[in-house]
Amino acid sequence: MTYETILYAEDGPIGTITLNRPDDGNMFTETMCHEVRDCINEIRRETRTRVLVLTGAGDRFFCIGGRKDGMEDTKLYAGVLPTLEMYEAIDRLQKPVIASVNGFAVGGGNVLQVVCDLTIAKESAIFRQVGPMMGSFDAGYGTWYLEDLVGKKRAKDIWYTNPKISAKEAQEMGMINRVVPDDQLADKTKEYALEVAERGAFALASIKGAFNARHGGVSGLGRMAHDLLLRQSLDTEESKELGAAFRDRRRPDSDKFGH
Repeated sequence: MTYETILYAEDGPIGTITLNRPDDGNMFTETMCHEVRDCINEIRRETRTRVLVLTGAGDRFFCIGGRKDGMEDTKLYAGVLPTLEMYEAIDRLQKPVIASVNGFAVGGGNVLQVVCDLTIAKESAIFRQVGPMMGSFDAGYGTWYLEDLVGKKRAKDIWYTNPKISAKEAQEMGMINRVVPDDQLADKTKEYALEVAERGAFALASIKGAFNARHGGVSGLGRMAHDLLLRQSLDTEESKELGAAFRDRRRPDSDKFGH
């Protein structure tokens, strides 16, 4: 797979998406949002990859938000930066996604790492929400998911006062999982991803679906049932007997129920 604004590579069970606009802070563009979404959808359709890593190119920026350059000048959807396309794709992916934060994670870039299942960061990384300083906000993934991680009062403080948060502080408040020396980020990210990849793929997909169903409403519960539970329940003796009885137009053998 080749893209204009991102890089994608596989190393055994690990797939890595790199936001590849380092000269502009790895900021989202309309193209990048769609490419991240499309890449994740490709990964969803194969079984080679067990864990996805998301990181930024260079050693200064993970991602510092988005740019609307080149988009239509309209308040309709054609003029809205499609960041939700990325966040939703990460949620829908039945594989764990690890953010490997290699520098500043600001604005939409911080929301991006918050949405990921796990986050590992180098010691010098900085996290910040700056929306209200610029008259902007994220009234969805950036608020609800952050509240889940750090609590309502702290999440409000982060959004209302926009502090710069060090990697150590982010770990202490529960916003990220692990902090490592700057020069060890790549190696430690690989170790982390391999550790997760050793777990049962179906179990991990089920756990992720259960977590995400809480926010997803009917969509989340439907995905939990369709993608995970039905796939397993249709392979039971009960399901097979009911299906056979329906096809044969006979009463099912209830002795096979519950097996």
